[in-house]
Amino acid sequence: MAIEVRIPTILRTYTGGAKAVDGEGSTLAGLIENLETNHPGIKDRLLDGADLRRFVNIYINDEDVRFMGGLEAPLADGDQVVVLPAVAGGC
Repeated sequence: MAIEVRIPTILRTYTGGAKAVDGEGSTLAGLIENLETNHPGIKDRLLDGADLRRFVNIYINDEDVRFMGGLEAPLADGDQVVVLPAVAGGC
């Protein structure tokens, strides 16, 4: 099962500079474990303990995973997962 994972610039040090990597998993949790196997250290940037980090947004086919079951969100062959760090600031 091939799933494309889009990686933000700040996390590309874990993927050798790649903007996108392929991963596998039937759930988001499984995909993150697969990413950790192939790109050590990335899991700690995505998870805080057993939950997604507060300032990391993950989308499956443009849908926020927080409304799809979080780490248990289902994945299928051909899905696209986008990891986006939250942006804060302003005046």
